[in-house]
Amino acid sequence: METPIARTSRWRRLLPRKRGRWAAGLAALVVLAGAGTWTATADDGGPAVHRQDRMMRVDGVSIDTSYFTTGGTRRRPAVLIGHGFGGSKNDVRAQAEQLAGAGYAVLTWSARGFGKSGGEIALNAPDREVKDVSRLIDWLADRPEVELDAKGDPRVGVTGASYGGAVSLLAAGYDKRVDAIAPQITYWNLADALFPDGVFKKLWAGIFVTTGGGCQKFEKQLCDMYERVAVSGKPDAAARALLTERSPSAVADRIKVPALIVQGQSDSLFPLGQADAMAEAISGNGAPVAVDWIAGGHDGGDLETDRVRQRIGGWFDRYLKGDKGADTGPGFRVTRTGGIDSTDGAALTRGASSDSYPGLSSGGEAIGLGRRTQTFHNPAGANPPAISAVPGVGGGLSQLSSLGVGLSIDFPGQYARFDSAPLDKTLRVTGSPTARVVVEAERGDAVLFGKVYDVSPDGRQQVLPSQLVAPFRIPQSQQGKGVRLTLPAIDHQFDAGHRLRLVLSATDLGYASPAEPTTYSVTADGPLTVPTAPALKTAAATLPWWTWGLPAAAVVIAALLLLTARRRTATPAPDLALAGVPLQITGLSKKYAKSADRYAVKELSFRVEKGQVLGLLGPNGAGKTTTLRMLMGLITPDDGEIRVFGQAVRPGAPVLSRVGSFVEGAGFLPHLSGRANLDLYWQATGRPAEDAHIEEALEIAGLGDALARAVRTYSQGMRQRLAIAQAMLGMPDLLILDEPTNGLDPPQIREMRDVMIRYAAGGRTVIVSSHLLSEVEQSCTHLVVMDRGRLVQAGPVAEITGSGDMLLVTSAQDVAEPLVGKVAALPGIGSAVRTDDGRGLLVRLDGATPSELIAELVRLDMPLTGVGPHRRLEDAFLTLISGGSA
Repeated sequence: METPIARTSRWRRLLPRKRGRWAAGLAALVVLAGAGTWTATADDGGPAVHRQDRMMRVDGVSIDTSYFTTGGTRRRPAVLIGHGFGGSKNDVRAQAEQLAGAGYAVLTWSARGFGKSGGEIALNAPDREVKDVSRLIDWLADRPEVELDAKGDPRVGVTGASYGGAVSLLAAGYDKRVDAIAPQITYWNLADALFPDGVFKKLWAGIFVTTGGGCQKFEKQLCDMYERVAVSGKPDAAARALLTERSPSAVADRIKVPALIVQGQSDSLFPLGQADAMAEAISGNGAPVAVDWIAGGHDGGDLETDRVRQRIGGWFDRYLKGDKGADTGPGFRVTRTGGIDSTDGAALTRGASSDSYPGLSSGGEAIGLGRRTQTFHNPAGANPPAISAVPGVGGGLSQLSSLGVGLSIDFPGQYARFDSAPLDKTLRVTGSPTARVVVEAERGDAVLFGKVYDVSPDGRQQVLPSQLVAPFRIPQSQQGKGVRLTLPAIDHQFDAGHRLRLVLSATDLGYASPAEPTTYSVTADGPLTVPTAPALKTAAATLPWWTWGLPAAAVVIAALLLLTARRRTATPAPDLALAGVPLQITGLSKKYAKSADRYAVKELSFRVEKGQVLGLLGPNGAGKTTTLRMLMGLITPDDGEIRVFGQAVRPGAPVLSRVGSFVEGAGFLPHLSGRANLDLYWQATGRPAEDAHIEEALEIAGLGDALARAVRTYSQGMRQRLAIAQAMLGMPDLLILDEPTNGLDPPQIREMRDVMIRYAAGGRTVIVSSHLLSEVEQSCTHLVVMDRGRLVQAGPVAEITGSGDMLLVTSAQDVAEPLVGKVAALPGIGSAVRTDDGRGLLVRLDGATPSELIAELVRLDMPLTGVGPHRRLEDAFLTLISGGSA
């Protein structure tokens, strides 16, 4: 009987090697920093894991590495772990420690251009990043504790996610010493991923470049290629060739090792089709392959980190340690979401599996579609674009789509749609739907974006599974005849009574569409064919259906109410007399939920004029946040009215485009620069780029050179200013800031104050809610003071702080201490305190009038230069909210 080790050796004998080039490569590998730095950590009572940091040089480039073992000289297999694009070796430290504790020698490294490593980013070029991996394998071969298959040939596996996943595939293709791989959420062909069907995936490509630190961080030919394609909006043959030659697909016939392929369902960057191509190629070479579709991906969602790491450990145990009893999992597994956990709001998941990977077209079922010809338009400039996946946001949307909430947008006149009849039974689609259509364009190529919606029985709600869309470029030579379109691969359940809707749109936010206007006509030329993967078996639910069904129903109902509220509520006519008034609130009331008589806001009325910086003040529970939420159209008042420039405010009201808002906790993508975050946010609004006024907003925010840096390097103050710059995009006439100084130190607070004053100086209006009374006093021109949901006082700051019983007396010379005592002892005077500069007194009246005080001061020969009211905002505020008792 063949032993696992003997079987592995037999595998290796079948793969030819050129030992000479590895020996020659050792001369190019120079270890710096002596023996490196050792640290040790314990893993819940397991063996201590030691980490050794070393800086290595490969062909003159410094490569920062970390080596993890549990010590000793016992021979063990090795694992290399690559990191994702924009990251470093530190991102995979936890997995390295876990695998080292499980008996592996683990080596991590920061790829060229990332972390502390030197060099330019070459996108996993064979003679650069891939060669670096081979040199790391050379180093492992010389370690006394690493198991060898032959001299210079360590037993080694490679894993990693995204960029690191691609290099694991490439390492297996270029270096025959690699024994097993576990690539995660990665690409098979980068040209197909960024230029699918010849359409430029512009948002993801831009994020790719900015995540790398800007075009200047890349190898010059890559930078030139990106800029060329970004300007033209269309990839050329040279661009495709450059990315293809650096892709795993270029060495498809050489990858002959066991491969666990983990791919994300929430992934518009590297969709499931990329994993399908790699699985087909590697299994076609005769190697064992397993495929795992996780819930998350590059668009966010649950990456199932613990489960995936456990499965990778089992995979390596089987194919590196030779453990026949190791659990490598099923040939195919897909994570399915079913409702939410009512205890913590998390999505509930369970797996479906089969013994072998079914591909993307297993068990095809034909679904009839309407066949009428539809005509629609590509608008000039391709604006406004349809919205499906939005990088950095899509993961959240895809999670909602799994709960039956649709959040994608197609604009009227810019798409064709073909509906099926209502389903007579539940249909689970697992794979890529396909359709045949006839397309004609008024001129040139037709560029279309295809997606399949799940439409509710009443037709009011449509859900885009995982927010995925597929682009298609149909040249003139293929127009007027049937063409087969392959839609995005999904795993989605369509319930009985629902319809499937094929939509072909002329635009999509994530892609470059032709800028010239044109007209398309499309006819469905057959049914929609959907794969059902009948061999899949879904694991039993861990909880009764009602523990997730009721919360999910609540989410759906809430979303439907939100989406239809505007249609149900009549919007009052504009008040032309208020067209120039930024804000007027009249009789506004809002009750607490589940309360018949308790109010969050009650009969609130005030008015804000142009150029004012209005401070909204009140203790906790005063109703400030509720008021702002109603003002921003997030919730609807029970009674009363809000008018912004004469227009009534309702959720989704068009006038809200003139309102910018900052709410504490605004999220940014940390790996992107400040400028890239703002650009991405504005693109997601679908409004023209020239309307952003981004330079003006940035000048007011005063971020300077920090805009080019990654947001993760920002201080709290810089993040706050970036958030306010985001709120100022489009230069809204009314800017709402909720606690903009939270978490800032005094210098940062002063800077924030200047930002608000500069913004209002241009004739715009700012409303700021804050608990820092001293800052409100210095930055605001007007105040609204609330308590227990009601208006206490409104007016100019000077008017509110100027009333009271405290007077400021100024003198032409220093006030002597004996004189202070004499003033304090006068009848009707409560106290007298010398000011900090010594040339004045703060006098509190206790029965005396101001004129009586002045007469007494003249009698005491004090050289008066002024007497006036003086009260800090804090004093006024405490007096107002205590009903005048303070």
